Amino acid sequence: MDTSTVVRMHAHSAAALASDAQQPEQRASERLASRSRAARKPAAAATPAASRDDVARLQARVRELAAELTRTQEATRRQVAHELHDSVGAELTAARFALAGIETWLPADAPAQCAAALATAQRSLDAVTEAAQHAVADLHAPTLDKGIVNALSHWTHSFAARTGLRMSFVCAADARLTRLSADASLAVFRVAQEALNNVAKHARAVGADMRIETTATHLSIVVSDDGIGIPPHAGQDERQFGLAGMRARCNAFDGELRITAAPAGQPLGTTVQARFAWKALLGNASRPRARRTAIRL
Repeated sequence: MDTSTVVRMHAHSAAALASDAQQPEQRASERLASRSRAARKPAAAATPAASRDDVARLQARVRELAAELTRTQEATRRQVAHELHDSVGAELTAARFALAGIETWLPADAPAQCAAALATAQRSLDAVTEAAQHAVADLHAPTLDKGIVNALSHWTHSFAARTGLRMSFVCAADARLTRLSADASLAVFRVAQEALNNVAKHARAVGADMRIETTATHLSIVVSDDGIGIPPHAGQDERQFGLAGMRARCNAFDGELRITAAPAGQPLGTTVQARFAWKALLGNASRPRARRTAIRL
């Protein structure tokens, strides 16, 4: 059995699936961003023609599109996770058995280079298998039964162990965090997750910090790192860094996404601040005052 050929074919199909699956997610993200911008314009410059009812209806439509975006993204994640686990995972297992067979058949007097090459192939296969397992875990929806703080704390610790980054997680002690709906919690989680994934993929950082901050009006996720700083072209193609989806999720809850580099003369680094309005996150529910104490995890 030509295992290497089979692996290449399935790896290609998985890549093609991921590319195809991103198209509906991208379209939903673009529609949501467009509606969000439209919703902000009447609110910022109210005129007799732009009544409050019109603004409210448009903002409600933005939230509907946010739910559509969330469903599309989560369906895409499930589809890719299924393909990685079932098809690619099966071929990685087949490749592992093939390498084990080669090791068994290798003559005792085989050149040392053969054994070294086989060991290198096995290590590479182990690394790919581990990466695929982590990818599948990240693609699945998080467990939010115990709240957004617990989910982010657990994922942050797992992220630090997996990447080797020095991490800190600080969260404001705010009772409103326990009252987020499933959709609101998932939106906050995915934005935080994407921000940290960008640190691991692009920042070349040693450490990163995540903070959950609250005010009377907003919930903020702040992710900062000590990496190389934001690339000059980062704003030209937001899809490359997942920024379009992050920004759309923030806009859907009357918030915003800010990305800033370290000031001149200071060490390099990037700070991502995602803000969500409590009024949009909680609907019309009453909002107790946030306490000033914080918990460190």
